[in-house]
Amino acid sequence: MADVREKIRTFALSLPEATEDHPWGEDVAKVRGKIFVFLGPARSRRMTVKLEESHAHALSIDGAEPTGYGLGKSGWVTMPLRAPDVNVDLLRDLVEESYRIVAPKRLVAELDAGTEEGSSKPS
Repeated sequence: MADVREKIRTFALSLPEATEDHPWGEDVAKVRGKIFVFLGPARSRRMTVKLEESHAHALSIDGAEPTGYGLGKSGWVTMPLRAPDVNVDLLRDLVEESYRIVAPKRLVAELDAGTEEGSSKPS
């Protein structure tokens, strides 16, 4: 479990201007002071992300639910890090979608430019 959580944490912090913070005793990733992924306390088996395109799909995952405290109404979904039909690539995609929603457009453009450069390199 810690391995999946650490991979997601590392990925989130690799995004442009992403930083880590620990409000309420939870690990979160932020961009320009805005949270884009909650990873919970150190031993948490869940993550919370803000989604639009993948919202319905994420909620169809076993154990996923709209986030409490009224955040679910704004598109936040809390989901397990391990469930059938869930893998690290899917979790990374959801974290990236959340980042794209929360981050300023300039940083999303920077991410896209980096993605395009990466995809044009020979393998």
